[in-house]
Amino acid sequence: MTDLETRTAGRPSASGPSGALRRAAPALVGYAAVRALGLLALALWSAARDKSAYTLLTARWDSLWYTRVAELGYGYEVRLPNGDVHSNLAFFPLLPWLERLGAAVSPLSYADAGFVVSLLASLAAAWGIFAVADHVYGPRAGVCAALLWAVLPVGIVQSMAYSESLFTALAAWSLYAVLTGRWVTAGTLASLAGLTRPVGLAVTAAVWVAVITAIVRSRSGGDPEGAPGARHVLGMLLAPLGAAGYVLWVGHRTGKGPLGYLDVQAGWRNGFDGGAAFARFVAGKFTSFPGALAGVGLVIGVALLVWLYVVCVRQRQPLPLLVYAGLVTVLALCASSYFGSKPRLLLPAFPLLFPLALGLARLRTTRATVVVCAVAAASAVYGAFWLNGSGPP
Repeated sequence: MTDLETRTAGRPSASGPSGALRRAAPALVGYAAVRALGLLALALWSAARDKSAYTLLTARWDSLWYTRVAELGYGYEVRLPNGDVHSNLAFFPLLPWLERLGAAVSPLSYADAGFVVSLLASLAAAWGIFAVADHVYGPRAGVCAALLWAVLPVGIVQSMAYSESLFTALAAWSLYAVLTGRWVTAGTLASLAGLTRPVGLAVTAAVWVAVITAIVRSRSGGDPEGAPGARHVLGMLLAPLGAAGYVLWVGHRTGKGPLGYLDVQAGWRNGFDGGAAFARFVAGKFTSFPGALAGVGLVIGVALLVWLYVVCVRQRQPLPLLVYAGLVTVLALCASSYFGSKPRLLLPAFPLLFPLALGLARLRTTRATVVVCAVAAASAVYGAFWLNGSGPP
């Protein structure tokens, strides 16, 4: 047996989809309640400011770009006075495809379809997060992990017509498939994640690491009964197809070869600089007293992320989870993109929540409920304030 199989052997397993749904029901009900509270707070706050909460959720920032892709296809761009070119080729196609499908088979508009996709995907993501945490740590930790993902300060993004919920759902279930040895499923879901966001690379890496680890263990005699076979290889080959296919298509369309997508991202001032731009941004906050407070908060936030990852390592999370969470975090923090978007870029890094979920699971149910309710209320208020203000570009 592998280390993971040894740790999880003997755990009760759900019998079929209905059993799995019953097992996940507390997590899904709790998640839905938290998100409903967030939407209610947004509706009340927006009404007080004479704004439409639904418009904030479906027709601002990136959601507009997704619906334009769904309606008009690729090729739309905006040229800014400073010479930057914002092309809709920067947006991966799975969410617009689903918006187009929803509008084709129902009376929904593209924006409405995007909202429905995000709502359903957020529930699927919560279920996937529960499934992964349940498999590794047990059902109580699984429920706590799903609830902690719901109460994140920027959790309102999970209900927006953005791709974060869709991506997280695909990533979580791909990782669950990896942990349970469903290699073709893992590769297929990883490929779909790669069609959703550029960070699909992290899911592919998790699948590859799991297969390579299985091969190494088999050759060293550590797991002779679990020798990798055709399904391992097929899953490994499927995993990168989504992201690679779209990136290569963009390169062909722009006439700039395999790296054409990087030029598209450069038009948005997006790129990977190892965190240099983010470091300058944080350092710049310390030039004034009010800004220094924000700077301290950013430093504490980054330190918290690093600490959580270190705890994940010490708790011996399965290697695919560590690889996935590490890459999502690095790509979010070390990209030169707009700094206000970094909190939502970190949303898919759900394995970082598992140490907190274990701590919450050890509390008595009453005390844990009070903690979750208090944090959920604060998250709902912050989400409403944030979306009516700067929001998640």
